[in-house]
Amino acid sequence: MKKITALFVAALTLLPTAVSASTPLAGMPPVLDQNDIYAADRPNQLSPVVKDFPARVYVPNHTGNSVTEIDPTTYKVIRTFPVPKGPQHVVPSWDLKTLWVNDDEGNHLTPIDPKTGLPGKSIYVHDPYNLYFTPNGKYAIVMAEADKEMVFRDPHTMAIKKIVHVSCDGLNHADWSKDGSFFIVSCEFSGQVLKVDTANMKVIATATLPHTYTKSPMPQDVKVSPDGSTFYIADMMSNGIWAMKADAFGKFELIKTGNGAHGEYVTRDSKTMLISNRGEGSVSVLRFSDNKVIAKMVIPGGGSPDMGGISADGTQFWVSGRYNNVVYVFDIVHNKFLRSIAVGKEPHGLAFYPQPGRYSLGHTGVFR
Repeated sequence: MKKITALFVAALTLLPTAVSASTPLAGMPPVLDQNDIYAADRPNQLSPVVKDFPARVYVPNHTGNSVTEIDPTTYKVIRTFPVPKGPQHVVPSWDLKTLWVNDDEGNHLTPIDPKTGLPGKSIYVHDPYNLYFTPNGKYAIVMAEADKEMVFRDPHTMAIKKIVHVSCDGLNHADWSKDGSFFIVSCEFSGQVLKVDTANMKVIATATLPHTYTKSPMPQDVKVSPDGSTFYIADMMSNGIWAMKADAFGKFELIKTGNGAHGEYVTRDSKTMLISNRGEGSVSVLRFSDNKVIAKMVIPGGGSPDMGGISADGTQFWVSGRYNNVVYVFDIVHNKFLRSIAVGKEPHGLAFYPQPGRYSLGHTGVFR
């Protein structure tokens, strides 16, 4: 009898394991179009919350310890104000009412009122390299890169709710699945990506990107396709972006875009994505329908395009020139470079605000 039972159990272990479908994140606003999660991001489709905010470009000057504000209609600098040490990104809050400056070396988040463009009192938060918000607005997530922690916090007070320690190095950028049930996070210095269960605030899988050259991969920005089927992970050392199916974690396909691929931005028609190639001073245009690069905008004389955002009307792309102390402006209707604007020292994750969308997932403006 024992032998028969053992054979039965052994046979069961050979059967394929059932894969349970993910459970959509409770409280997340409903997806407007199952074929296009960016349907709320159409040109000038501003939420009532932000429709009266003046259009501004907020530029964190990382080694200048300041934020520069630009009027995008005149291309003129309005003001520059100091913030705690090492501002990295300017991040719209989930409810769209606040912009948060991530001062990671100074260990603070500094709020900006987008009605006035003026900063408020900084809040102590340790190592806030990057900042995201869960799709239901329940938590802010501080990507504490040096601490190797994802810190889930109250989205308003920033009080700590849960700390998730990670084993990878360079915890950095993220984006969510269509249903909000999980998100993918890049780990810049260990060449890895994490899959994180949103509701349970738990890392459920880790994968290492392929080595394409003698140098190790260095993943940067993460963005999901309009239909939610594919995640794109920029890789500075592989000179392109890795495509990974949402239902095939850890299986990657490289799309060459340019030297030092860094930031990723979905255009207002959801047909293409812009990729900033920091190592060669260009911006590539990727077509989602076939994953082909269909255009490239080159900065005359070179440059270092890093992080930025698309104008509310969808006609321009504004991006920081990380090592040139400028901001670049591109005409993305005619795919050409327009101009540079001088700012502070080492500008990083700038935010063009306001932008269309119902809510923000964070970074320099990821809207749904």
